[in-house]
Amino acid sequence: MEELLEKFWKGINNYAKLSDESRAAWEKGLKRKVYNKNDLFLTEGQIPRTVAFVGEGLFAQSYTSENGDTIIKRFFPEGYFVASTSALLLKGPSMFTIKALEPSVVLEYNFNDFKQLTEKYSDIAAMYIRYMELHWIIEKEPLEIAFRSDTAKTRYIQFLKNYPTLEPRLKQHEVAAFLGITPTQLSRIRAEL
Repeated sequence: MEELLEKFWKGINNYAKLSDESRAAWEKGLKRKVYNKNDLFLTEGQIPRTVAFVGEGLFAQSYTSENGDTIIKRFFPEGYFVASTSALLLKGPSMFTIKALEPSVVLEYNFNDFKQLTEKYSDIAAMYIRYMELHWIIEKEPLEIAFRSDTAKTRYIQFLKNYPTLEPRLKQHEVAAFLGITPTQLSRIRAEL
């Protein structure tokens, strides 16, 4: 648990420096949890209650399209917080399934308890705002634009640039599902490069 907590606080420090008091308050709610490969963190339609910091492993957030294809919206490698954020904020059912793609070790905490901490501790609130700005606005907007305007080849090159260590950890169909193409199309793109 000590090593996992060290990773957690190191990750938090990327967004804001917390006081000892804030750290102690947040740490009270952290629980270590292990997920095996293919274990579900959250299923589509479930009302989420927790967020998890990925200490080791990898998760994917996906949904099923109208034609039955699995679309991967996001990957959560080490150092990321796993959640169905809009469902947490709305206190409603998730539109996504979140699954462990590898054996994973996380620190989970209750989102409502965390929100209370953001009201009590301004440094935790600042960290939360910075994380949301970086990962749900700055990081997300270029992806949304790319899916509307870039070719599959350009999206693949950008994926390799944005996630240089991720591709070797993924199956071809998972990369394809993230890029919005078929595994066959991905094979052709890889052959061209």
